[in-house]
Amino acid sequence: MLHVRSIWNGAISFGLVSIPIKLVNATESHSISFRQIHVEDGGRIRYRKVCELEEKEVSGAEIGKAYEDADGSMIPITDEDLSHLPLPTARTIEIVAFVPADRIDPLQMDAAYYLAAGGAPAAKPYTLLREALKRSNKVAVAKFALRGKERLGMLRVVGDAIAMHGLLWPDEVRAPEGVAPDTNVTVNDKELDLADALMDTLGEIDIEELHDEYREALEEVVAAKAAGEAPPQSPEPARGGKVLDLMAALEKSVKAAKESRGEEAAEEDGSQEDAEVTHLPARKRTAKKTAAKKSTGKKTAAKKTTASSSSSAKKTASKSSQSTKKTAAKKSTAKKTTTKQQPAKKPASRKRSA
Repeated sequence: MLHVRSIWNGAISFGLVSIPIKLVNATESHSISFRQIHVEDGGRIRYRKVCELEEKEVSGAEIGKAYEDADGSMIPITDEDLSHLPLPTARTIEIVAFVPADRIDPLQMDAAYYLAAGGAPAAKPYTLLREALKRSNKVAVAKFALRGKERLGMLRVVGDAIAMHGLLWPDEVRAPEGVAPDTNVTVNDKELDLADALMDTLGEIDIEELHDEYREALEEVVAAKAAGEAPPQSPEPARGGKVLDLMAALEKSVKAAKESRGEEAAEEDGSQEDAEVTHLPARKRTAKKTAAKKSTGKKTAAKKTTASSSSSAKKTASKSSQSTKKTAAKKSTAKKTTTKQQPAKKPASRKRSA
C-alpha cells in the first residue's frame, strides 16, 4: 500500500472530528490492450487533436474546456471558474449518515477506493471510525468531490482499512421498466424443486479461485505469435442432446452438475428420444434420507424374505417327512392286509397203496 500513488488528498469529516486521508485505487485492471495499426505495413495509427477552424494540430497546453449549448455554441469554462464552485466537499469526504449495508442498492456501486491515514496524527481518529463502523454493523454514506464533480460514497471496513465505494446518485439508476417478461408465466412446484436441486448441486465456490480464462487464452495467443508459432485452437464444444422442455433442461443441468463434481447421477428407468432425463429428488438431504430409507427397506425385505424362505423350507421338509412316514405306514398296512387275505395252501393228498 505504501507504493500505491494517491489520487486525492483530503480529510474525512466525522462530525467535529477531521481525519486526514489519502485516496488510492482499490482495484486494478489486468486486461490486455491493443494498438491500432495499418494492416498493410504494420504502422501505428495515432489520433491527433486538430482544430476544426484552423485545420491544424494543437498541443495539450492550447486545449481548454467548454460547454456545448443546445444550439451548438460553445461556452468556455476555465479552471478558475471551477475553483470558485461552492463545494464544501472539494477536499473533504463529508459523512452525512450511517445506515445498514442492505440499504445500499448494489446497482448504485461504482469504483472502489482505499482510504489511507494521512500520517501519524490521523491514526487515532482513523482507528476510532473503523472500530465504530465494525461495532455498529453499519456503513457510512458520504459526499466528496473528485475529477470536477461531487459524488456520493459509501464507507465500510475491509480488514484493518476503511474502503470507500463510489455511488451513483439515485436519479442516475434507471428503473427496470419494460425489462421483465410481459407475458403471464406460471412456474410449478416441481420446476422450483428441480431449480433448488440444481442450486444445491452446484453448491458454493471460493471467489478467490475464479480467474480470467479469456485473458489467459489471449496471453497464449500473443506468446505463440511472438514466437512465430501458430496460435492454439479452441476445442470443439461438446454437442448435447436436444432439450425438449424446461423440465428436461433442469434435469439435464442437475445431471451435468453432478457429473462435473464427480458425483454419481441417479439412473433413469426410461429415456426420452433426444434427451436423457434423470428424475432427481428436490434436495440433497431428502435424497440421502430417501436412499437410507430404501436401503433399510431393502435390508428389512431381505431379512423377511430369508426368514420366509427358511420357514417355508422347514414347513416343506416337515410335510415331506410326514408324508413319507404316512406312505411307509400305508405300505406296511397293505402288506399285512395282503398277507391276511391270502388263503392257506391245501396239503397234498396222499395216494393209497393197494
